[in-house]
Amino acid sequence: MNFDDTPEQAAFRQEVRAWLDANARLRSNDSDVWRTLRPRNDTDDKFALERAKKWQAVKYDAGYVGLNWPTEFGGRGLSAHIAAVFKQEEARYDVPANAFQVGVDMVGPTLIRHGSAAITERFLDPIRRGDEFWCQLFSEPGAGSDLAGLSTKAVRDGDAFVVNGQKVWTTTAHWADYGLLLARTNPEVSKHQGITAFIVDMSTPGIEIRPLRQADGAEHFNEVFFTDVVVPAENVIGEIDAGWGVAHTMLTSERSAIGGGGMVQFDEVAMLAEHFDRRSEPLIRQDLARLYSYFEITRFLGYRVQTALSHGQAPGPESSIMKLHISRQYEFGSDVIEALMGAAGTLWEADAPYGGFFNGLFLAQWAPRIGGGTDQIQRNIVGERVLGLPAEPRVDR
Repeated sequence: MNFDDTPEQAAFRQEVRAWLDANARLRSNDSDVWRTLRPRNDTDDKFALERAKKWQAVKYDAGYVGLNWPTEFGGRGLSAHIAAVFKQEEARYDVPANAFQVGVDMVGPTLIRHGSAAITERFLDPIRRGDEFWCQLFSEPGAGSDLAGLSTKAVRDGDAFVVNGQKVWTTTAHWADYGLLLARTNPEVSKHQGITAFIVDMSTPGIEIRPLRQADGAEHFNEVFFTDVVVPAENVIGEIDAGWGVAHTMLTSERSAIGGGGMVQFDEVAMLAEHFDRRSEPLIRQDLARLYSYFEITRFLGYRVQTALSHGQAPGPESSIMKLHISRQYEFGSDVIEALMGAAGTLWEADAPYGGFFNGLFLAQWAPRIGGGTDQIQRNIVGERVLGLPAEPRVDR
Protein backbone atom coordinates (compact mmCIF):
# COMPACT_ATOMS: atom_id res chain seq x y z
CA MET A 1 0.00 0.00 0.00
CA ASN A 2 1.39 3.43 -0.96
CA PHE A 3 1.13 5.96 1.86
CA ASP A 4 2.50 8.92 -0.10
CA ASP A 5 0.07 11.62 -1.20
CA THR A 6 -1.52 10.99 -4.56
CA PRO A 7 -1.53 13.99 -6.91
CA GLU A 8 -5.15 14.60 -5.89
CA GLN A 9 -4.28 14.48 -2.18
CA ALA A 10 -1.27 16.75 -2.67
CA ALA A 11 -3.38 19.33 -4.51
CA PHE A 12 -6.06 19.19 -1.82
CA ARG A 13 -3.41 19.55 0.91
CA GLN A 14 -2.13 22.74 -0.70
CA GLU A 15 -5.69 24.05 -0.99
CA VAL A 16 -6.39 23.30 2.68
CA ARG A 17 -3.13 24.86 3.89
CA ALA A 18 -3.82 28.04 1.97
CA TRP A 19 -7.32 28.26 3.43
CA LEU A 20 -6.16 27.54 6.99
CA ASP A 21 -3.36 30.10 6.70
CA ALA A 22 -5.97 32.68 5.73
CA ASN A 23 -8.46 31.76 8.46
CA ALA A 24 -6.46 30.52 11.46
CA ARG A 25 -3.00 30.67 13.00
CA LEU A 26 -0.54 27.89 13.60
CA ARG A 27 -0.52 26.50 17.11
CA SER A 28 2.41 27.84 19.12
CA ASN A 29 3.70 28.20 22.67
CA ASP A 30 1.47 31.21 23.32
CA SER A 31 -1.68 29.83 21.68
CA ASP A 32 -4.83 30.24 23.76
CA VAL A 33 -6.08 26.88 22.50
CA TRP A 34 -4.37 24.95 25.30
CA ARG A 35 -6.86 26.02 27.97
CA THR A 36 -9.89 25.38 25.76
CA LEU A 37 -8.73 21.89 24.79
CA ARG A 38 -9.36 20.61 28.32
CA PRO A 39 -12.16 22.72 29.90
CA ARG A 40 -12.57 22.00 33.62
CA ASN A 41 -15.53 24.10 34.75
CA ASP A 42 -18.80 25.59 33.51
CA THR A 43 -17.15 28.80 32.34
CA ASP A 44 -14.50 26.92 30.36
CA ASP A 45 -17.18 24.58 28.99
CA LYS A 46 -19.29 27.43 27.63
CA PHE A 47 -16.28 29.22 26.19
CA ALA A 48 -15.01 26.06 24.52
CA LEU A 49 -18.42 25.22 23.04
CA GLU A 50 -19.00 28.70 21.66
CA ARG A 51 -15.50 28.77 20.20
CA ALA A 52 -16.08 25.38 18.59
CA LYS A 53 -19.42 26.45 17.11
CA LYS A 54 -17.91 29.57 15.56
CA TRP A 55 -15.09 27.58 13.95
CA GLN A 56 -17.52 24.92 12.72
CA ALA A 57 -19.62 27.60 11.03
CA VAL A 58 -16.52 29.01 9.31
CA LYS A 59 -15.61 25.55 7.98
CA TYR A 60 -19.20 24.91 6.90
CA ASP A 61 -19.37 28.15 4.91
CA ALA A 62 -16.12 27.22 3.16
CA GLY A 63 -17.30 23.68 2.34
CA TYR A 64 -14.87 21.83 4.62
CA VAL A 65 -17.36 19.85 6.74
CA GLY A 66 -18.54 16.38 5.76
CA LEU A 67 -15.95 16.16 3.03
CA ASN A 68 -16.53 12.44 2.45
CA TRP A 69 -20.32 12.68 2.71
CA PRO A 70 -22.18 12.09 -0.57
CA THR A 71 -22.91 15.29 -2.47
CA GLU A 72 -26.67 14.69 -2.29
CA PHE A 73 -26.41 15.03 1.50
CA GLY A 74 -24.36 18.22 1.46
CA GLY A 75 -20.87 16.72 1.35
CA ARG A 76 -18.21 16.92 -1.33
CA GLY A 77 -18.09 13.21 -2.12
CA LEU A 78 -14.35 12.96 -1.49
CA SER A 79 -12.65 9.71 -0.58
CA ALA A 80 -11.85 9.00 3.05
CA HIS A 81 -8.13 9.35 2.24
CA ILE A 82 -8.56 12.84 0.86
CA ALA A 83 -10.93 13.89 3.64
CA ALA A 84 -8.31 12.79 6.19
CA VAL A 85 -5.92 15.37 4.75
CA PHE A 86 -8.03 18.19 6.17
CA LYS A 87 -7.87 16.75 9.70
CA GLN A 88 -4.11 16.28 9.44
CA GLU A 89 -3.61 19.89 8.45
CA GLU A 90 -6.22 21.33 10.83
CA ALA A 91 -4.48 19.69 13.80
CA ARG A 92 -1.53 22.05 13.30
CA TYR A 93 -3.61 25.16 13.89
CA ASP A 94 -4.97 27.01 16.92
CA VAL A 95 -8.55 25.82 16.43
CA PRO A 96 -10.97 23.48 18.28
CA ALA A 97 -10.65 20.69 15.73
CA ASN A 98 -12.68 17.72 17.03
CA ALA A 99 -15.60 19.17 18.98
CA PHE A 100 -18.19 17.99 16.45
CA GLN A 101 -16.61 14.62 15.73
CA VAL A 102 -19.54 12.63 17.13
CA GLY A 103 -22.02 14.47 14.93
CA VAL A 104 -20.06 14.80 11.71
CA ASP A 105 -17.95 11.63 11.72
CA MET A 106 -20.26 9.20 13.52
CA VAL A 107 -23.93 10.26 13.60
CA GLY A 108 -23.96 11.82 10.13
CA PRO A 109 -22.71 8.74 8.24
CA THR A 110 -25.09 6.58 10.30
CA LEU A 111 -28.12 8.70 9.40
CA ILE A 112 -27.05 8.77 5.75
CA ARG A 113 -26.98 4.97 5.66
CA HIS A 114 -30.01 4.15 7.81
CA GLY A 115 -32.13 7.28 8.27
CA SER A 116 -35.40 8.05 6.52
CA ALA A 117 -35.64 10.89 4.02
CA ALA A 118 -37.36 13.01 6.66
CA ILE A 119 -34.57 12.36 9.16
CA THR A 120 -31.73 13.16 6.76
CA GLU A 121 -33.46 16.31 5.56
CA ARG A 122 -34.08 17.51 9.12
CA PHE A 123 -30.78 16.71 10.82
CA LEU A 124 -27.83 16.48 8.43
CA ASP A 125 -27.37 20.16 7.61
CA PRO A 126 -27.53 21.35 11.27
CA ILE A 127 -24.97 18.64 12.11
CA ARG A 128 -22.53 19.92 9.50
CA ARG A 129 -23.10 23.57 10.39
CA GLY A 130 -22.64 22.93 14.12
CA ASP A 131 -26.06 24.28 15.07
CA GLU A 132 -26.91 21.07 16.93
CA PHE A 133 -24.56 19.10 19.16
CA TRP A 134 -24.86 15.30 19.42
CA CYS A 135 -23.94 12.56 21.86
CA GLN A 136 -23.82 8.77 21.66
CA LEU A 137 -26.19 7.02 24.09
CA PHE A 138 -24.79 3.48 23.96
CA SER A 139 -22.90 2.26 27.05
CA GLU A 140 -24.69 1.22 30.24
CA PRO A 141 -23.51 0.14 33.71
CA GLY A 142 -23.99 -3.49 32.65
CA ALA A 143 -23.32 -3.15 28.92
CA GLY A 144 -20.05 -1.60 27.86
CA SER A 145 -17.86 -3.77 25.68
CA ASP A 146 -20.76 -6.25 25.55
CA LEU A 147 -22.99 -3.53 24.15
CA ALA A 148 -25.70 -5.91 22.92
CA GLY A 149 -26.42 -6.75 26.56
CA LEU A 150 -28.02 -3.34 27.10
CA SER A 151 -31.15 -3.19 29.25
CA THR A 152 -32.61 0.27 28.57
CA LYS A 153 -36.15 -0.41 27.32
CA ALA A 154 -38.36 1.32 24.79
CA VAL A 155 -42.01 0.25 24.87
CA ARG A 156 -44.38 1.12 22.02
CA ASP A 157 -47.26 3.40 23.00
CA GLY A 158 -49.26 4.45 19.95
CA ASP A 159 -47.21 6.80 17.81
CA ALA A 160 -44.36 6.90 20.29
CA PHE A 161 -42.03 4.82 22.44
CA VAL A 162 -41.61 5.23 26.19
CA VAL A 163 -37.98 4.86 27.27
CA ASN A 164 -36.73 3.85 30.72
CA GLY A 165 -33.17 3.04 31.69
CA GLN A 166 -29.69 4.42 32.22
CA LYS A 167 -26.67 5.22 30.07
CA VAL A 168 -23.17 5.99 31.34
CA TRP A 169 -19.84 7.37 30.09
CA THR A 170 -21.75 9.54 27.64
CA THR A 171 -19.26 12.12 26.38
CA THR A 172 -20.51 15.74 26.44
CA ALA A 173 -24.14 14.75 27.03
CA HIS A 174 -24.41 17.98 29.04
CA TRP A 175 -23.72 19.91 25.83
CA ALA A 176 -25.87 17.80 23.54
CA ASP A 177 -29.05 18.88 21.79
CA TYR A 178 -29.69 15.37 20.47
CA GLY A 179 -28.49 11.85 21.15
CA LEU A 180 -28.43 8.62 19.18
CA LEU A 181 -29.93 6.06 21.56
CA LEU A 182 -29.91 2.27 21.55
CA ALA A 183 -32.75 0.66 23.49
CA ARG A 184 -34.28 -2.80 23.76
CA THR A 185 -37.66 -3.04 22.05
CA ASN A 186 -38.07 -6.83 22.00
CA PRO A 187 -36.79 -8.85 24.98
CA GLU A 188 -38.11 -12.13 23.53
CA VAL A 189 -35.49 -12.51 20.79
CA SER A 190 -31.70 -12.82 20.89
CA LYS A 191 -29.99 -9.81 22.36
CA HIS A 192 -28.60 -8.59 19.04
CA GLN A 193 -32.01 -8.74 17.33
CA GLY A 194 -34.25 -6.89 19.77
CA ILE A 195 -32.53 -3.49 19.71
CA THR A 196 -33.81 -0.31 18.06
CA ALA A 197 -31.96 2.96 17.39
CA PHE A 198 -33.64 6.30 18.12
CA ILE A 199 -32.98 10.00 17.83
CA VAL A 200 -33.65 11.59 21.22
CA ASP A 201 -34.13 15.28 21.94
CA MET A 202 -32.00 15.75 25.06
CA SER A 203 -34.39 18.42 26.40
CA THR A 204 -37.28 15.91 26.58
CA PRO A 205 -38.92 15.70 30.04
CA GLY A 206 -37.72 12.68 32.00
CA ILE A 207 -34.06 12.91 30.94
CA GLU A 208 -31.64 13.60 33.79
CA ILE A 209 -27.95 14.22 33.10
CA ARG A 210 -25.40 13.82 35.89
CA PRO A 211 -21.78 14.78 35.11
CA LEU A 212 -19.00 12.46 36.24
CA ARG A 213 -15.93 14.23 37.60
CA GLN A 214 -12.65 12.84 36.28
CA ALA A 215 -9.24 12.57 37.88
CA ASP A 216 -8.17 15.84 36.23
CA GLY A 217 -11.20 17.71 37.57
CA ALA A 218 -12.98 17.90 34.22
CA GLU A 219 -16.53 16.67 33.62
CA HIS A 220 -16.63 15.35 30.06
CA PHE A 221 -18.54 12.14 30.81
CA ASN A 222 -22.05 11.79 32.13
CA GLU A 223 -24.66 9.43 33.46
CA VAL A 224 -27.97 9.83 31.63
CA PHE A 225 -31.20 8.58 33.20
CA PHE A 226 -34.44 8.02 31.27
CA THR A 227 -37.70 7.99 33.21
CA ASP A 228 -40.81 7.57 31.04
CA VAL A 229 -39.19 9.55 28.23
CA VAL A 230 -41.50 9.82 25.21
CA VAL A 231 -39.75 9.44 21.84
CA PRO A 232 -41.84 9.82 18.65
CA ALA A 233 -41.91 6.73 16.44
CA GLU A 234 -40.78 8.91 13.53
CA ASN A 235 -37.43 9.20 15.34
CA VAL A 236 -36.64 5.52 14.80
CA ILE A 237 -33.48 5.08 12.73
CA GLY A 238 -33.82 2.19 10.31
CA GLU A 239 -36.20 -0.63 11.21
CA ILE A 240 -37.63 -1.52 14.62
CA ASP A 241 -35.64 -4.34 16.27
CA ALA A 242 -32.86 -3.86 13.68
CA GLY A 243 -30.81 -1.34 15.60
CA TRP A 244 -27.72 -3.52 15.88
CA GLY A 245 -26.88 -2.78 12.26
CA VAL A 246 -27.22 0.93 13.02
CA ALA A 247 -24.93 0.50 16.02
CA HIS A 248 -22.36 -1.34 13.90
CA THR A 249 -22.31 1.49 11.36
CA MET A 250 -21.77 4.06 14.09
CA LEU A 251 -19.06 2.05 15.84
CA THR A 252 -17.27 1.51 12.53
CA SER A 253 -17.42 5.25 11.87
CA GLU A 254 -16.03 5.83 15.37
CA ARG A 255 -13.03 3.60 14.68
CA SER A 256 -12.35 5.46 11.45
CA ALA A 257 -12.56 8.80 13.29
CA ILE A 258 -10.17 7.57 15.99
CA GLY A 259 -7.65 6.63 13.33
CA GLY A 260 -7.78 10.13 11.89
CA GLY A 261 -6.55 11.97 14.97
CA GLY A 262 -6.28 11.98 18.71
CA MET A 263 -5.87 13.92 21.94
CA VAL A 264 -2.37 15.13 21.08
CA GLN A 265 -0.20 15.37 17.97
CA PHE A 266 3.48 14.50 17.68
CA ASP A 267 4.39 18.09 16.80
CA GLU A 268 2.94 19.19 20.12
CA VAL A 269 5.12 16.76 22.07
CA ALA A 270 8.14 17.94 20.08
CA MET A 271 7.17 21.52 20.95
CA LEU A 272 7.08 20.53 24.62
CA ALA A 273 10.63 19.15 24.31
CA GLU A 274 11.72 22.45 22.81
CA HIS A 275 9.96 24.40 25.58
CA PHE A 276 12.04 22.57 28.19
CA ASP A 277 15.19 22.78 26.01
CA ARG A 278 15.61 19.00 25.90
CA ARG A 279 15.52 18.19 22.20
CA SER A 280 19.29 17.70 22.06
CA GLU A 281 19.41 15.01 24.77
CA PRO A 282 20.17 11.59 23.23
CA LEU A 283 17.63 9.62 25.30
CA ILE A 284 14.92 12.20 24.67
CA ARG A 285 15.65 12.15 20.94
CA GLN A 286 15.43 8.37 21.00
CA ASP A 287 12.06 8.51 22.75
CA LEU A 288 10.78 11.15 20.34
CA ALA A 289 11.83 9.02 17.37
CA ARG A 290 10.02 6.03 18.82
CA LEU A 291 6.92 8.12 19.53
CA TYR A 292 6.99 9.46 15.98
CA SER A 293 6.92 5.89 14.71
CA TYR A 294 3.86 5.23 16.88
CA PHE A 295 2.02 8.16 15.33
CA GLU A 296 2.99 7.10 11.81
CA ILE A 297 1.83 3.52 12.40
CA THR A 298 -1.49 4.84 13.70
CA ARG A 299 -1.85 6.94 10.56
CA PHE A 300 -1.12 3.98 8.30
CA LEU A 301 -3.51 1.70 10.18
CA GLY A 302 -6.13 4.42 9.89
CA TYR A 303 -5.59 4.43 6.13
CA ARG A 304 -6.30 0.69 6.03
CA VAL A 305 -9.61 1.21 7.83
CA GLN A 306 -10.49 4.15 5.58
CA THR A 307 -9.60 2.13 2.48
CA ALA A 308 -12.08 -0.57 3.48
CA LEU A 309 -14.77 2.05 4.08
CA SER A 310 -14.07 3.78 0.76
CA HIS A 311 -14.69 0.45 -1.01
CA GLY A 312 -17.98 -0.04 0.81
CA GLN A 313 -16.55 -2.71 3.09
CA ALA A 314 -16.85 -2.96 6.85
CA PRO A 315 -13.35 -2.87 8.36
CA GLY A 316 -12.29 -6.20 9.77
CA PRO A 317 -9.86 -6.91 12.60
CA GLU A 318 -7.53 -4.18 11.32
CA SER A 319 -9.67 -1.69 13.24
CA SER A 320 -9.08 -3.69 16.43
CA ILE A 321 -5.34 -3.79 15.73
CA MET A 322 -5.40 -0.02 15.28
CA LYS A 323 -7.31 0.45 18.53
CA LEU A 324 -4.78 -1.67 20.43
CA HIS A 325 -1.92 0.28 18.91
CA ILE A 326 -3.48 3.60 19.89
CA SER A 327 -3.63 2.41 23.51
CA ARG A 328 0.11 1.68 23.42
CA GLN A 329 0.77 5.00 21.71
CA TYR A 330 -0.91 7.04 24.42
CA GLU A 331 0.70 5.07 27.21
CA PHE A 332 4.19 5.59 25.81
CA GLY A 333 3.42 9.17 24.81
CA SER A 334 2.40 9.96 28.39
CA ASP A 335 5.68 8.50 29.63
CA VAL A 336 7.57 10.76 27.24
CA ILE A 337 5.58 13.80 28.36
CA GLU A 338 6.26 12.98 32.01
CA ALA A 339 9.99 12.62 31.30
CA LEU A 340 10.07 15.94 29.46
CA MET A 341 8.23 17.91 32.12
CA GLY A 342 10.01 16.54 35.16
CA ALA A 343 8.92 18.38 38.31
CA ALA A 344 6.68 20.66 36.23
CA GLY A 345 4.51 17.61 35.64
CA THR A 346 3.33 17.82 39.25
CA LEU A 347 1.90 21.31 38.77
CA TRP A 348 -1.71 21.89 37.84
CA GLU A 349 -3.83 24.14 35.67
CA ALA A 350 -2.69 27.79 35.79
CA ASP A 351 0.64 26.89 37.42
CA ALA A 352 1.52 24.28 34.80
CA PRO A 353 2.95 24.88 31.32
CA TYR A 354 0.28 25.21 28.63
CA GLY A 355 -2.49 25.55 31.20
CA GLY A 356 -2.07 21.97 32.40
CA PHE A 357 -2.95 20.48 29.00
CA PHE A 358 -0.09 17.97 29.01
CA ASN A 359 -0.52 17.20 32.72
CA GLY A 360 -4.11 16.25 31.98
CA LEU A 361 -2.99 13.95 29.18
CA PHE A 362 -0.86 12.01 31.64
CA LEU A 363 -3.93 11.33 33.79
CA ALA A 364 -5.98 10.40 30.72
CA GLN A 365 -3.48 7.89 29.32
CA TRP A 366 -5.56 4.89 30.40
CA ALA A 367 -8.75 6.07 28.69
CA PRO A 368 -7.95 4.60 25.23
CA ARG A 369 -7.64 1.16 26.80
CA ILE A 370 -11.29 1.32 27.80
CA GLY A 371 -13.22 3.72 25.58
CA GLY A 372 -14.51 2.46 22.24
CA GLY A 373 -14.03 -1.19 23.23
CA THR A 374 -11.56 -2.44 25.82
CA ASP A 375 -8.15 -3.84 24.97
CA GLN A 376 -9.37 -7.25 26.12
CA ILE A 377 -12.24 -7.22 23.63
CA GLN A 378 -9.91 -6.12 20.82
CA ARG A 379 -7.47 -8.93 21.63
CA ASN A 380 -10.31 -11.45 21.49
CA ILE A 381 -11.28 -10.17 18.04
CA VAL A 382 -7.71 -10.38 16.77
CA GLY A 383 -7.20 -13.80 18.35
CA GLU A 384 -10.35 -15.27 16.84
CA ARG A 385 -10.38 -13.58 13.42
CA VAL A 386 -6.67 -13.26 12.66
CA LEU A 387 -4.93 -16.00 14.62
CA GLY A 388 -7.76 -18.53 14.39
CA LEU A 389 -7.83 -19.17 18.14
CA PRO A 390 -10.96 -20.73 19.67
CA ALA A 391 -13.57 -18.28 20.88
CA GLU A 392 -14.08 -17.68 24.56
CA PRO A 393 -17.08 -19.52 26.07
CA ARG A 394 -20.28 -17.43 25.87
CA VAL A 395 -23.27 -18.17 28.09
CA ASP A 396 -25.50 -15.95 25.93
CA ARG A 397 -25.04 -18.00 22.75
